[in-house]
Parts: sequence; C-alpha cells; structure tokens
Amino acid sequence: MTDPGDAPAGNATRSHARGLPRQRHTSGSAPSGSAPSDYAPSRSAPSRTGSRARPKVGAGRRARPVGRGRRILRTAAISLSVLVLATAGVGWWFYEHLNGNLHSVPLTDGSGDSAGKEKADAFGRTPINLLVVGSDGRTNASDCKLGGGCSHTGVQSGSNADVEMVMHISADRSNATVMSIPRDTVTTVPACKDTETGVSTNGYTGMVNSALQYGPACQVATVHRLTGIPIDHFVKLDFSGVVKMSDAVGGVSACVDKDVYDTYSHLKLAQGTHTLKGVAALEFVRSRHGFGDGSDLGRTYSQHIFLSSMIRKFKSAGTLTDPTAVYRLADAATKALTVDTGLGSVRKLIGLAADVDKVPAKRITFTTMQTAPDPGDSNRLVPAATARSLFATIANDQSLTNASGKKTAEASATAKAPATATASVVPAAQIAVTVENGTTVTGRASAVATALLDKGFSSGTTTGNAAGTTSSTTLTYGSGHKAEAQTAAKALGLPSSHLKQSDATGTGLTLVIGIDWTSGTAYPAPADTKTATADAHAETADQSKTCAKVSPYKTVSLDGVAMTPTQAYRAATGTKDSAP
Repeated sequence: MTDPGDAPAGNATRSHARGLPRQRHTSGSAPSGSAPSDYAPSRSAPSRTGSRARPKVGAGRRARPVGRGRRILRTAAISLSVLVLATAGVGWWFYEHLNGNLHSVPLTDGSGDSAGKEKADAFGRTPINLLVVGSDGRTNASDCKLGGGCSHTGVQSGSNADVEMVMHISADRSNATVMSIPRDTVTTVPACKDTETGVSTNGYTGMVNSALQYGPACQVATVHRLTGIPIDHFVKLDFSGVVKMSDAVGGVSACVDKDVYDTYSHLKLAQGTHTLKGVAALEFVRSRHGFGDGSDLGRTYSQHIFLSSMIRKFKSAGTLTDPTAVYRLADAATKALTVDTGLGSVRKLIGLAADVDKVPAKRITFTTMQTAPDPGDSNRLVPAATARSLFATIANDQSLTNASGKKTAEASATAKAPATATASVVPAAQIAVTVENGTTVTGRASAVATALLDKGFSSGTTTGNAAGTTSSTTLTYGSGHKAEAQTAAKALGLPSSHLKQSDATGTGLTLVIGIDWTSGTAYPAPADTKTATADAHAETADQSKTCAKVSPYKTVSLDGVAMTPTQAYRAATGTKDSAP
C-alpha cells in the first residue's frame, strides 16, 4: 500500500399590382386581408369617377383630407423612431462605457485544478463561491494618498490581500454565507504565476494575504488550498475603490458602541450611528486597532457590520430605482473592480448581482474563520480545528442561517435519508479499493485505507493523492461493481448519495476523500450550524442595530503615549471627526 505525498421569425411583406388602383370599401367592416389604413368605419368613400363630394351645409368646417392625416401619422412615427434609436444609442454607449471600465484577468494561471470545481445539486443547480479581495496596494498616486506609506517607497508595484472574504451563494439562491479569512493567517502558498506580470513563486509557507503579490489567480489558488472550497469568481477592490463605492451609494450607516480614534487608520467617531462616505468609509473598514482586541479579527467583525448595512441599503426602496443613482453606482463599481474573465462584462456582473438580490438579508450570514495562535509566532494565526467544519458546510452548500444549532432543511433531509447504501452479499475480502486524498490533511488516504484493511477488505487496497482538493467525498465504481461499492460504503458509513458509477467500463472502486471528511475513519453525519460556527463570530445581514465594539485595550498611541481608542478620542480635541 503506497501513499505518495498523501497530500426570431422573418419579416412579412405586402405588395400591390403596379398601375391598378386600390379598392376602397364602404361597408362598416373591413374585408379580410385589407390593410388597417384602407379602412374607415361608417364613412362613404368618394367615387373615383365622379366629382368630389361637397361638405354638408352647416357642417361648419371643411373635412380633413385623408392624405394629411396620413402625413401627420407618418411624421409622428418617424419622430418616435428617432427617439427610440436615440435612447437605444445612449443605452448602447452606456453599456460599452461600463464594459470599458472593467479590468479582468484569468481566474487561474492554468496550472492544474487550482480553483476547484462546483458540485451540482439534485436539480442540476450549482452554488457560486466568490472570493472578495481588498487590496492594500499603493499602485497609484491616489491610493498612496489614501493609504499612506509611500513617502519613502513611492508608488509600489505589489499588493497584499488585507481583506479576504469567501461569499457563498447557495445553489437554490435561498441563502448566502460570507466567511472572512483573517490576513494574519499562516498557510501554504502553492507554486503559481501572475498572468499579467509574469512574477512567480515555487510556493512557500507564509501569510495568506501575501499570495496577491503573485496575482489574483495565486490568491484564488491559496484560498482554495486552505479551505477546499471551490472558487468560481473573484473581485478585487483597492483603497480608492472603497471611497468611490461608498460615495456612489450615498454613504453607509454604521454604529460604534463608544467613542473611537484609531490613530493608525485615522478613524475618529463619537459613540452612536454615522453615515460613512468616502475616506471615512475607508478608515472604518481599515481600522484594526479601533475594534475588538486590536487584531485583524476585530476588523473582520466591523467589516461585516459595514457590508451588512450596504446590503440593506441596496435592497431598500428607491436605491436601485433612481436612474442617476444607478448610473453613478454602476460607473463607480466598474471603475473600482478587477474581476476574473468569467465576470468580465456588465451583463455577467448584473447576473451576479441579481443572484445576490434573491437572498433575503435575514438569510445572509457573515462569519469569520475560526483561528488559533500560530505555535511558531504569537503574532500570527492558523486555522483552528473547528474551521474544517465551517469549510465543509460551505463547500457542501449548507446554510448557516440557523445559528441556534438547529439543522437546516437540507441537513435534516440528508439526515433522514438512508444512512448508508444497502448491504451487499459481496464479501469484503474480495473487494479492493483505491483510496485517494482530496483534502489538505496529510495521511487521510492511509488512515481510511488502513481502516478498510482492518475490516477485512482485500490487501489490494491502495492509496494515493487526488488530482486536487475536492469538496465532497465520492465512491466511484465501474460497471458491474455496484454491489461491491455498497459493501464498502456500509463499512465506512458513507451515504448512498455519495456513490457514483463511472463512465468507464471494467473499473473498480475509487474512494476520493473530500474536505467534508478530514478526520476519523467513519464518514461524519451532516454538519449542523452549531458545529460549523462553534467559536466563530456569526451574524445575519438584517441585524441593523449591531454596533462595532471599540477596543477596551491600549491599542493606539497618541503623542507617544499608549492608550485606548476611547481615551485617544477624548485627548485628540484638535482632530476633526471622520463623520458627523
């Protein structure tokens, strides 16, 4: 047994015979096939061979010739056509203008299955996983002014992903989960290459946010490797992008539970609710010393409050029905975003926005990946063991809406299904299984294969690595091997929904272990929300009364004196507040 690396229709036409006059009809009904303009109900047409009929005495006005009426209708039709064409022209210009604003790059660098693949549900629908990246890059004068730090280095070429969120939209569009990954998380950055600059890396262990230095595709690959969650698209936003977007929506409402002055991000707000626009919005989402314990974890919580408020504003009456506001927002968004080529058009972005809009705010959950201190560096973090359940829940398209611990409808349905496949009469000793590790946990294939051998399965059972990480465990069997697959599934506690017949004939059994099974030798029961969010901050987007909690610790410094953000606010009387 080996385990290498166990890592439309055509137009109708009408014609009349040349030289022959059209017949006019004097009856009160139109004959079949006549054109509507040749029919004037209850009016006698003048004879073409006689004199013109005179107006009746006392009529008071001369009858309007039919030809003049036609000219008026024709003029009106032409005018309307010009108006329609002009409007369409403006619409086309607008569409092309917005498309021209967008900057798109490939989702992957072409090296293997670095972003993963989604699994369709029973109705053929697939979820969407979007990686949202906030860049700290000072790659132009505007971002240098907003972000600072360019006084000595000047405009820089690289950037880090200081904000990373995986936004999961369920296959049925009924719920969504937004999971933040703290920038201080230490992980393995795989070998990858920037498709625009050519800068590459052979791979290393370091902070998750550093992968962006090698391009968005590298950041996608790193997050997929860390979580096992397939990434379908990404969007990247820089400092000036946050400013433009917050201004375009007319500001975002946010609350702080105490006075706060973060002397690093320059956020200064009095206790209460404020409308954050422009730079103030940027200061709020960048502040890490002002909230929580002064670490990146506190910042993810305040970012969730900001984004929840923005989502509520998008969904509120009037926000998206004002043409001027919509133009301003669309123009700002397309200028501010870098997206993958799969989202590289206004039409596709509108489709994504429509999918998000289908989800009620009360069913959009914001949460943060569970972490633990890095044993090698107390200033860094690593994923906690409980994070694996959160990753699997997202990858398996399960809702986190029910934070009380009650199983979601999907999880309950799965739990009521037969626990395992029907037992078979094929003896275990006659069954060999190829076990492949599709997780990021070393040794998973070996552990499961050993368990099969201990249960009496054939010594021909082997192990290896899958082509890449996979979200769900599958047992694939060839034609004629279904009974054997049922025996193996029963031994492992694997539900029948995870069995799949191979298109190839004559193949045996291949078990690919996914991130939904990262420990133990018996397949786990469906994850519930209580397990997935254990030790994790989680709240839904409809919670409008939530305030960001200001840090009670001395996380900032003013005039060389360490103090709490509230103390700093009261001491900095000469510094203007970021928002009224």
